[in-house]
Amino acid sequence: MQQDSLVEYGSRRAIITITAILCALLEIVDTTIVNVALNNMKGSMGATLSEIGWVITAYAIGNVIIVPMTSWLSQQFGRRNYFAASILLFTICSFLCGNAHTMWELVLFRFLQGVGGGALLVTSQTIITESWPAEKRGMSQAIYGLGVIIGPTLGPPLGGYIVEHFSWPLIFYINIPIGIIALMLTLQYVRSPKYSEKKTAKEIDWWGIAFLAMAVGSLQYVLERGQEDDWFSSSPIVMLTITAVLGFYFFIWRELTFKNPIVELRVLKNGNLRIGTILSFIMGFGLYGSTFIVPLYLQTSLGWNAQQAGMIMVPAALLTAFTMPIMGALLQKGAKPQYLAAMGMFLFFVFCLWGHQIISPMTSGDDFFWMMLMRGLAMGMLFIPVSTMSLSTLKGQEIGQGAAFTGMMRQLGGSFGIAIITTFMTVSNAKYRDDLVSNYRLDNPMFQQQYSGTVANLMRNGMPPNLAQSAAYQMLNGKAMGQASVLTYMDVFLYIGIMFLICVPFILMIKTGKEKVDMSEAMH
Repeated sequence: MQQDSLVEYGSRRAIITITAILCALLEIVDTTIVNVALNNMKGSMGATLSEIGWVITAYAIGNVIIVPMTSWLSQQFGRRNYFAASILLFTICSFLCGNAHTMWELVLFRFLQGVGGGALLVTSQTIITESWPAEKRGMSQAIYGLGVIIGPTLGPPLGGYIVEHFSWPLIFYINIPIGIIALMLTLQYVRSPKYSEKKTAKEIDWWGIAFLAMAVGSLQYVLERGQEDDWFSSSPIVMLTITAVLGFYFFIWRELTFKNPIVELRVLKNGNLRIGTILSFIMGFGLYGSTFIVPLYLQTSLGWNAQQAGMIMVPAALLTAFTMPIMGALLQKGAKPQYLAAMGMFLFFVFCLWGHQIISPMTSGDDFFWMMLMRGLAMGMLFIPVSTMSLSTLKGQEIGQGAAFTGMMRQLGGSFGIAIITTFMTVSNAKYRDDLVSNYRLDNPMFQQQYSGTVANLMRNGMPPNLAQSAAYQMLNGKAMGQASVLTYMDVFLYIGIMFLICVPFILMIKTGKEKVDMSEAMH
């Protein structure tokens, strides 16, 4: 077989594997490393929470747009050349992100960094798989899977340490030496397969690419800015909603009728893959959503610094690393992937319910420690079983098309998830605050008691009566905002948890094929 010609041995295989994992980790860590730096960026850029969210989502959009195109680009330019060019783009954009002077400069460079990064993620998986012999491909999959799941969790602690001891641009500059080393190793050691056919410019699905970019970009903007722009009373929001709907409609039509579609939608006729696609989206929502809200809550509500907020994620990452090879071994021994995935989904629900229960202004780090361990266990149980289950009844080339689809949906789940969570938090915060402040009336005995007590305390400390009354009201208003924030975070955890719980019965209904999936086929 063609791919066996790329099998490497000894130190050469080790170097290629390390290079590919390094590139995959670079890409994935960069998805979440900015999470704990958002407060610092917001201050130095003079941006709102909604605007700064674009630093994360622009990167994710770049990822999502490039992933379906990666296979064609590899064939057109040669895998090694394309991989090296992606590393170079990623590294240059890392420097430009750290050097950005305005908010929208940073967003643009993050988008371009995401375009380079998406290729690193997909191509590194192919390179690792093809450099290992067929009988050891299960091990190569476990190695790659560790990077995919642990990467998002490693981002916050690394980002936290950098922000606390240095400054936020360094979270981007740190990529530069690693990128240069990876580029040199790629040019020296990585080989390209000989492709039997190259598509000409006329055979490229340019319209499919344009419709996908138009639909995803417009929908992302609507989700991000809708609340701030008062939804459909804003002309840009209305126009972009229409653009998103038409973009998706024409994208689906194009992919179902074009000879060489950029995304093979016909493969979704397979029932397992349809469910697996939805599960991948939800998994991305939970994976990236939880690495967004936990550090944000710890910093904004509990006053933790960036490093403390990031370090809480480390034990979960270690538990995920420990759990994933066990899942791989269980599947090799014939364990049903749907049972393992259902258990993972249920444990993630337990993690969310735990978060819902313990969140308060007095929550301690110890409480979060055990809760985050539950998240690490759940994520470790999800990735390989969901991938295996999704592809279990596909054959040949369909496996590669299905794997590309689930990977794209996982990225979309993360991208849209953060946008939806940010919007929901803005709406919910305002609602809870209004409800609480509406009780601040002098004819309300409870408010009167709190207000009078606060005024008396301030006057005892030497404050004049008129200033004490004003300060007391401000203090109670601040307290209401704190309570509204806690209630909002409680809701976010609860609703994400319910979403995972709903998946459990659907997973158990999936029938998997009797043959084991050759995961190496999923790389093409």
